[in-house]
Amino acid sequence: MPRRVRIVSINVNGIRAAARKGMNEWLAASGADILAIQEVRATTAELQAALPGWDVVHDEALAKGRAGVAIASRLPHVRMSTVLGPEPLDSAGRWIEADFDIDGESIAVVSAYVPTGEAETPRQDAKWAFLDAMERRMPQLAAEHPLALIMGDLNVGHRTLDIRNWKGNVKKAGFLPRERAYFDRFLGEPGADVTGADGTTGTGLGWVDVGRRFAGDVDGPYTWWSMRGRAFDNDTGWRIDYHLATPALAERVVDYTVVRAPSWDTRWSDHAPVIADYTLGR
Repeated sequence: MPRRVRIVSINVNGIRAAARKGMNEWLAASGADILAIQEVRATTAELQAALPGWDVVHDEALAKGRAGVAIASRLPHVRMSTVLGPEPLDSAGRWIEADFDIDGESIAVVSAYVPTGEAETPRQDAKWAFLDAMERRMPQLAAEHPLALIMGDLNVGHRTLDIRNWKGNVKKAGFLPRERAYFDRFLGEPGADVTGADGTTGTGLGWVDVGRRFAGDVDGPYTWWSMRGRAFDNDTGWRIDYHLATPALAERVVDYTVVRAPSWDTRWSDHAPVIADYTLGR
């Protein structure tokens, strides 16, 4: 019989700091089965110490104290890869895949941390290269695994509904028309010509934005708020943390929620956990 599997994505903004601020207490009560983590900012040994009892795979960033992605689970993984694209793509600490066998059914899970970028600078060039590599990998992954899930801090607000102050950010990284056009293609009808936010035409890949499908056409729900000012208190946020699922897996979603902290001072990260429950197994 299929069972309900809870899969969570969270940018922890430093695993050691998050653990000190209450992450483990939250995790213990969350019922999470699989956890995609971004911005680990720690060694593998430090990550394992912060998550005792979890099966952990980790892609550590080359620069100490930066980036880092991981997947932690209550069941053992059967395959792991950190290869996204060819050199000189800088994906270290930003892309990790793990496969799981859940009661006879295979699912591929990705934890991704897309570079923040900065418009018209070399930092943005690195973001374009990463998004290009994602666009190449996504159809391969879907062909290999009908049930596949890409999660993480993807650092792009796809639609105006995804950013409270979208008008003030149309020329800034995170909401550039060219960035949004990637998501138009990621989520477009498979094989169809898709016109992106920047006016370009490309091929739809057919992945599903679980959060938007589940929430509908509403503002947010936001997943990240600046630490500056009163952004959290005023809910001036961005929805940049995603569950992107293959169509077959998207049909298995039975619940989805963004866990917004009750108050600014109870947060253990500047991002909120994004949770979806899927029915898996034969």
